[in-house]
Amino acid sequence: MNILSNLLSQKTQAQPAKKQRRGIEIKSPREIDIMRQSGKIVATVLKEISELVQPGMTTADLDAYAEKRIREMDATPSFKGYHGFKGSICSSINNEVVHGIPNAKKVIRTGDVLKVDTGAYYQGFHGDSCITIAVGDVTPDAAKLIRIAEESLFKGIEQVKAGAYLLDLAGAIEDHVKGNGFSVVEEFTGHGVGRNLHEEPSVFNFRTREMPNVKLRAGMTLAIEPILNAGSKHTRILSDRWTAVTVDNSLSAQFEHTVLVTETGYEILTDRTKL
Repeated sequence: MNILSNLLSQKTQAQPAKKQRRGIEIKSPREIDIMRQSGKIVATVLKEISELVQPGMTTADLDAYAEKRIREMDATPSFKGYHGFKGSICSSINNEVVHGIPNAKKVIRTGDVLKVDTGAYYQGFHGDSCITIAVGDVTPDAAKLIRIAEESLFKGIEQVKAGAYLLDLAGAIEDHVKGNGFSVVEEFTGHGVGRNLHEEPSVFNFRTREMPNVKLRAGMTLAIEPILNAGSKHTRILSDRWTAVTVDNSLSAQFEHTVLVTETGYEILTDRTKL
């Protein structure tokens, strides 16, 4: 889940109210084991949603399913109630970039580019991940956007290891996105994740001097989440104060994983392929 910078500066609250810790946390082996479980819960829910979604369903249907499954696995939805957000998932369709609110009137149709982002809070720690689903037959351009979005995530993840820098993964993402003719959304970034849904550092997907170029250390846990637009990189927020859309009505796609930094590389804690 991405979030606007003004919300990042506020106290984050998942379920129990607690003071936001400052700085970048290095997780202990015990904490990492818990995050493996929270990540597995998220991965399970997203894999199941990707298999059950079909035209005619509503985004509220998917939200109800996600909440039910998260709670069945002894976790609670990370997003529900977060700064007043009403859903257990963010469901964003076509030109909706992020933070789409599930709605019983929002019908999913053949050809849609559907982003589903969710998180699970388990024994004090969060997992966070997003997928983009091609609903039925999509246009070749939409299929390419989805493919490049997923590839760009892994281009970034492949740079992760202790001693690397955030700009290493940001540059790898940006080069792959722009090299394929798409734009990187800069108004939303990835983030640290763990005890809180959003922690330091900001994990950007483009080269910048505006944010600290943090050196990665083993035990950091990062939510890496590139967002690609087919047209302009710029977005605007709808009147619901959550949903971000492309300014030119172009399509948008996003993928996200919670990733553990290790001494020699990385471990994807929300890996759906290992279920």
